[in-house]
Amino acid sequence: MAKLDSPRYTIAFATAVCVVCALMVSVAAVSLQPRQKANARLYMEKNVLLAAGLVKPGQPVTVRDVEGFFEKDIQARLVDFATGELVPEGKIDARAYDQRAARADPAASHPAPPNTAGIGRMPNYGIVYFVKQGGEVRQVVIAVEGLGMWGTIYGFLSLDRDGSTVRGLTYYDQRETPGLGGEIANPAWQALWLGRHAYDAQGHAAIRVIKGQAGPPDKDPLHVDGLSGATVTSNAVTRLMQYWLSDDGYGKFLRRFREKGVA
Repeated sequence: MAKLDSPRYTIAFATAVCVVCALMVSVAAVSLQPRQKANARLYMEKNVLLAAGLVKPGQPVTVRDVEGFFEKDIQARLVDFATGELVPEGKIDARAYDQRAARADPAASHPAPPNTAGIGRMPNYGIVYFVKQGGEVRQVVIAVEGLGMWGTIYGFLSLDRDGSTVRGLTYYDQRETPGLGGEIANPAWQALWLGRHAYDAQGHAAIRVIKGQAGPPDKDPLHVDGLSGATVTSNAVTRLMQYWLSDDGYGKFLRRFREKGVA
């Protein structure tokens, strides 16, 4: 038997402790994975509600509240980016679909076309949320993302039934500089987007964040106030919005949505 103060005993004891701790961490990670996925989906869907204006910033929202909205007012669907058509219901569970994970999966994604938004790969499918009232679609919420100052910016954009007028915006994951580019997460700045138009009269994705102040939506529908001292972030938001509104993103689908009432 090794002596308690011998190097052999110390090494054996340390090894045993490491193995036991590793097993405990692994078991905890595996057992908590379903809960972590459920919490991630809940967080995402809360932000969909924020973008659609169904809940207010800072408003407490329970799991029951989210489920109630999605049972009554919101339908999640998937869009085939290549065609702009909706993926048949039942093929994939849209609410369980992880667009960010799909983008990183070579089997579920493809290289993005050249772009200025910092998008390297595109998932084959994108998620959309139809927001209904009285059984009729009133808004559609799409996922947007792009490279910012310090990392990727992720958010949701809600468009009116015309497929162009902005109804709401939220960013749920961003690393921009607090007090500068980080102001994209400020509800007061996000509110400046309401009533703006995603597309110009020719149908081109044209909304952009400008330097300085934009006019009111009815006079200056394609421009949004810039962020003071955050030119890089302002430009990044413009680029990512125009990318996802183009035919490389949700553009084909939104055109069908405007023209044919896809739902």
